[in-house]
Amino acid sequence: MMKQSSSKEPRDIREKRLRMRSMRRGTKEMDIILEGFVAMSLSNFDNGTLDEYEALLDENDQDLYQWISGQTDIPSQHTKVINLIKTYLHHKRG
Repeated sequence: MMKQSSSKEPRDIREKRLRMRSMRRGTKEMDIILEGFVAMSLSNFDNGTLDEYEALLDENDQDLYQWISGQTDIPSQHTKVINLIKTYLHHKRG
């Protein structure tokens, strides 16, 4: 279930909160991946994509890593954001 953020939270505060959550995941691999991803992408997200990204941050790092690396299927509610992360990583490596 996707959590809706408070409509009273200013966009800049929400972005700062999501950046912090992205950098302090628990595993170094996900910290590195998500920190770079949000630095390049977060400010371009519409509110719906921000909601989807925030819901993704509620998942555990092991699942996130397996979805991003293609080891397991991506749950439908996370497909859009995981594919954005994969695209970011592909261009970063390219």
